[in-house]
Amino acid sequence: MNRDSHGSHDEARDSVRTSSLESRIEEEIDEIAHYARRVPRAWFFGALVVIGILLTFASVIMHIAPWWMSAGLFAVLVALLAAAIWQEHDVWARRLALTTISVLTLFLVVSITYLVHALFHENISAVALFRDALLLWVTNIFVFAVWYWEIDRGGPIRRHRGTPEPPDLLFPQMMADVPDWKGWQPTFIDYLYLAFNTNTAFSPTDTAVLSRRMKLLMMTQSALALVVVAVVAGRAINIG
Repeated sequence: MNRDSHGSHDEARDSVRTSSLESRIEEEIDEIAHYARRVPRAWFFGALVVIGILLTFASVIMHIAPWWMSAGLFAVLVALLAAAIWQEHDVWARRLALTTISVLTLFLVVSITYLVHALFHENISAVALFRDALLLWVTNIFVFAVWYWEIDRGGPIRRHRGTPEPPDLLFPQMMADVPDWKGWQPTFIDYLYLAFNTNTAFSPTDTAVLSRRMKLLMMTQSALALVVVAVVAGRAINIG
């Protein structure tokens, strides 16, 4: 009887251990699946921080507005966006991302407009004009890189979870019949590269632009880059 009793106790302990191990494995699988649903946004947030710093610096050196106004608004928007993403409120994350980028774009347009106005109404040295032009030119790249990242195929959430909208952009890897590129997906670096090309060549170079909304965005970026490079920098050369 004792042997039977010990045997049944051992079997019960083994059963408890097995069930505990299975529950831990299930919890780990659920946790992995949970985090796998999160969109990798490190580069995206890094770009937002760079834009915020550049625009705050521009407001200081160009005397557009108190630096704490732009910095404070930027910090609030990014904090709300990070909270929505962490809580996986996809709809609010999308809305806040578009709102944040729109506000940053507005700051950029105001800065460029202010610089062009100051160019003809204030006595600005050629060195200062080159500095301000370079600052806004670089900001233009990052601003539209985050636009392209957030707009293409319905945004990063749809792309990451396999439910994308029709493509706004067609990268060369998507058109190439190469086995290693099968299922290739663009990352933030690809959109940053696209924004850099649009800023320098005023065209997307090797990437096909398909949707009207993406064409409008690229027209806007090219126009702003043209103002900064051709008007501001050109005028600075003449003054020098």
